[in-house]
Amino acid sequence: SDHMENIYGYLMKYTNLVTGWQYRFFVLNNDAGLLEYFVNEQSRHLKPRGTLQLAGAVISPSDEDSHTFTVNAASGEQYKLRATDAKERQHWVSRLQICTQHHTEAIGKNNPPLKSRSFSLASQGSANSPGVQRRPSQNAVSFFNVGHHRLPTGKRVPIMQPDHLVDVREMMSQAEGQQRDLIRSIECLPASGHLTSLDQDLLMLKATSMATMNCLNDCFHILQLQHASQQKGSLPAGTTISWLEPKISLANHFKNGAAQNFPAEINKPASVREEQSIAEPCQLTREPEEINPDEELEDICDDKEDDLGAVEEQRSVILHLLSQLKLGMDLTRVVLPTFILEKRSLLEMYADFMSHPDLFIAITNGGTAEERMIRFVEYYLTSFHEGRKGAIAKKPYNPIIGETFHCSWRMPKSNVATDAATSSSAHSLSEQVTLSKDPEGQAEPDYYTVKFVAEQVSHHPPVSGFYAECVERKMCVNAHVWTKSKFLGMSIGVTMVGEGVLHLLEHGEEYTFSLPCAYARSILTVPWVELGGKVNINCAKTGYSASINFHTKPFYGGKLHRVTGEVKQNMTNTVVCRVQGEWNSVLEFTYSNGETKYVDLTKLSVTRKRVRPLEKQGPFESRRLWQHVTESLRDGDIDKATEHKRALEERQRNEERLRAETETPWCTKYFLKDGDGWVYHKPLWKTVSAAQTQQTDSN
Repeated sequence: SDHMENIYGYLMKYTNLVTGWQYRFFVLNNDAGLLEYFVNEQSRHLKPRGTLQLAGAVISPSDEDSHTFTVNAASGEQYKLRATDAKERQHWVSRLQICTQHHTEAIGKNNPPLKSRSFSLASQGSANSPGVQRRPSQNAVSFFNVGHHRLPTGKRVPIMQPDHLVDVREMMSQAEGQQRDLIRSIECLPASGHLTSLDQDLLMLKATSMATMNCLNDCFHILQLQHASQQKGSLPAGTTISWLEPKISLANHFKNGAAQNFPAEINKPASVREEQSIAEPCQLTREPEEINPDEELEDICDDKEDDLGAVEEQRSVILHLLSQLKLGMDLTRVVLPTFILEKRSLLEMYADFMSHPDLFIAITNGGTAEERMIRFVEYYLTSFHEGRKGAIAKKPYNPIIGETFHCSWRMPKSNVATDAATSSSAHSLSEQVTLSKDPEGQAEPDYYTVKFVAEQVSHHPPVSGFYAECVERKMCVNAHVWTKSKFLGMSIGVTMVGEGVLHLLEHGEEYTFSLPCAYARSILTVPWVELGGKVNINCAKTGYSASINFHTKPFYGGKLHRVTGEVKQNMTNTVVCRVQGEWNSVLEFTYSNGETKYVDLTKLSVTRKRVRPLEKQGPFESRRLWQHVTESLRDGDIDKATEHKRALEERQRNEERLRAETETPWCTKYFLKDGDGWVYHKPLWKTVSAAQTQQTDSN
C-alpha cells in the first residue's frame, strides 16, 4: 500500500497521575507492525523505551478533545497519546489503523478463524483436577477448551441477507450466554487456593471476553447499517424497511407514542419480557399528564439502606471493574455492579431532597429579604441528609430517558414557621384565595400542598429535570442536573452540573443555586460518601448571596462531612449570618446580632411523601419501571436484580439505536429546552402571571 510508509515524530504520552504528560519520540515501524517510542530523537539508535505490537490493536480517537487518541494493544497495554493539533492526530490515527489492519489480516491468513467456542472450567472436586496440579507459571487460559474448525477453502462468502443477520444475532446471543457462564464460573472459584477468582490471568480473561463481546456487538450494528443503506439504495422510493431483529422485543415509546407490537421472548420470565417490551393495553403518549394529588397516598415504603460494610465477598467483582478503568475515565457508560444500588431511582432521590416541606414553605414567610435568604440556606443545608440517606455509599438507579417521578407532600399550616410582620397579610391573602375558589363556602384545607415532578430529559449526557411548587404560597423551584462521574483511583467522583432557581412570586424574587460534588470513598474496603466543593446562592433583586463550602476530609486528621458558609449583603459586603457544622449531623447558625441557632438533622422531622399506588402509575414512572429490580434487591437476590436491570438497559440501548437510524428526535413530556437548561412546561410563574393578566382585563 502507498500508505504503508514508516512515520515518526514527537507526541505527548500520558505516564501516570504524578508524572502526567511527557514528550516522547515515536516511530511507526510498518514492516514489523510495531509502535516504538524513545526519550528523544537523539536516542533513536538505542533500545526503545517501549514497544507495542499493533496486530489486533484498537486505535481510538478520544472524546476528551481533538488532539488525544489511544492505542490499545491486544496484550492489554495502552498508550494514551496527544498530538499538537487535530490534523496531526488524524495523520497518526489513519497510519496506525492501516498498519494495524494489515498485520491483523496477516495473522488471520496464517490462523484459520474459529467457527465455535465452548468454554468449560475444569472440575474442582477431583483430586486430579488441573486446578489442584496447576503450576504457578501455567497460563489460566489453558483451563478452557477452545475448539478450532477450518472453513472450507475455495468457497465465496455470500452477501448477508436479513435472515442471515437474524442467525448471526442468535449466535451472538448464545455467545453472550456462554460469556456470562464463563464469568459466573470464574466468580464461583474459591477465594484461596491454587486457582482463585482473584487470579490475575482470570481477571484478564474476564475483561477480554467482555471487551470481545462489546466489539462483536459494534460490528453487528455496522452490518445492520450497511445492509439498511444498501436496501434503501436498491428499493424504490417510499418502500419501508422492516427492523432486522424481529426476535428482539422493543418498547413502544421510542417513537414517542407510536403504537407498535413486538412478539415477546417466550424463554424469559414475564417480568423481564415486560421490561424489554412494555405491553400496555393503552397507547403510550408523551402528552403531559395532570396528576391529582388526591389520588396519592402517604408512602408506606420504608427502604432503609444498610451500609455496604466490608466488601470482601464482592472483591472479585470490584477488581474486575477496576481492571477496566483508567484515572479520570468518564463512568457515564460504565455498568456498575448491582449490589451497590439503592432501592430508588435518581429521580426519586431528587424528590427526597424536599423531605422538609415545612422549611421549604417557610422561606417565603420571611419578613425581610435577609431573613428569606437565611431561611433558604437553612432549608438547602438540611436537604442533603435525607436526600443522600446519610453517608451510605450506595448509588440510585440511573434513570432511563423518558422516565418520570411524581409525588407530593401535605404540610399542616400550623407547622410552618411564619413571620409576625407578614402573618396577617398572608392570612388575608389566603382568605381571598378561599373566597375566589370556594364560592359554595367550603372550608379551606388546613394544609399546604407541595407537588413534585421529575423527568429524565436526556440519556447522553444524562440530564434530569425536576420541578416543585406550592400554589397556595406562590412559590416554585425549577432545576436541571447533569451527572458526570469520574474514576479517581480508590474513589468515584460525581459532579452535579446544572442550576436551580427558586421563585418567590409574592416577593418577585429569584434565587439561583448549584449543587455540590459527591464522592464514594474507599471502594475496596468500607465504602462511604462525602460531599465536596463550593456552591453559591444568589438573589439579584435583593443583592443577598450565600457562599457554602462542603469540605472533603484531608488525608491526615480533619473532620468528616464538614460544611461552612456565610450569607452577606453584596452592596455593603456585610456578613449577616455564618454557618458551620456537618451536613448530616448538627448545623450551627450564628447571626449578626450575636444569636446562635443549632439544627440537629438527626432529630429533624421528615414528612413522608405521597405517591400514587403502582397500579395507577404509568409504565415509565420510576417505581413501576424499576419494581422488579427493587423487589429483587429487597429479597437479597442480586442475580435476579441484575437480570432485570440488564433488560431495562438493553431496551434503552436498542431504542436509542433505532431513533438514531430512523432520525427520530426524542420529545420530552414535562420539560422544555431553554438555552442550556430545561424548564417545566407549565411553571407557576407563568400561570400566576396569566391569572393576574386575566383579572386585570376583567376589571
